[in-house]
Amino acid sequence: MSKPLLLTLFAVACAWAQMPGVKHVVVIGVDGMSPDGIERARTPNIDFLCKTGACTMHARGVMPTSSSPNWASMIMGAGPEQHGVTSNQWMPDKFEIAPVCKGLGGIFPTMFGALREQRKDQVIGIFHDWEGFGRLVERGVADLMENPKGPAATVERAVAFLKERRPALTFIHLDHVDHAGHEHAHGSPQYVAAVEEADRLTGVVIQGLKDSGLWEQTVLLLTADHGGTGKKHGGATMAEIEIPWVIHGPGIRKGHRIASPVNTVDTAPTILRLLGVKAPACWVGKPVAEAFSVQ
Repeated sequence: MSKPLLLTLFAVACAWAQMPGVKHVVVIGVDGMSPDGIERARTPNIDFLCKTGACTMHARGVMPTSSSPNWASMIMGAGPEQHGVTSNQWMPDKFEIAPVCKGLGGIFPTMFGALREQRKDQVIGIFHDWEGFGRLVERGVADLMENPKGPAATVERAVAFLKERRPALTFIHLDHVDHAGHEHAHGSPQYVAAVEEADRLTGVVIQGLKDSGLWEQTVLLLTADHGGTGKKHGGATMAEIEIPWVIHGPGIRKGHRIASPVNTVDTAPTILRLLGVKAPACWVGKPVAEAFSVQ
């Protein structure tokens, strides 16, 4: 075998190698939490993650700035043009645009499905405060997928799962900030209070990881699906499309403000890169390499 071919094969193998020191990834996705909301609120836990990890408050979601298209894009590594989730009315068997490819369960492949296909023994947990999130995930791909009632219960169940099962990938969806935006308006005192509660619950997750001895081996990624303006979202404004993107843990730069563009479609490829899993060929997102301390 020639030396150039050997080098090529080594490069491919390295590209799929698990990030050194990373055994667990936890994602906290807060529905409707805008960078402006974080700026207005007291968020010591998010501030800690940003100061000791890598972050940007100028990441972007996809159009339309509605929940389903953006949650789908976050976990599917592609946009509505590829996965076909164009509205909150989307269902696996009811859509206007067909996905460009299909994975497990006959829908566009998610990061959960990619992990399950390539690492069948890895434990996956999904805890979603919004019931509608569940239909975006391949049926049966998670070891446990629950829809607890309310953000506190969602985090409580997720932390218990972390301690008991020590999963490779855990996804925690919180919905209360979006509710505050719709009921009281983005930027209102109630909205700011909801952001502060999301920060408190982030602290509960951090403490749970520390108590279970997982913290030093865990990458924690906090983000959102969209922002908002007034009592709505779904439109084409910076307030609606900009989202926070905060990542912390082994292999992640410390105290780094990410300058390169970050899109929500880059979230899933980043997670798979950390876990050493190959991204599906039909994805369009790419790992946020600037956040890595080891390239």
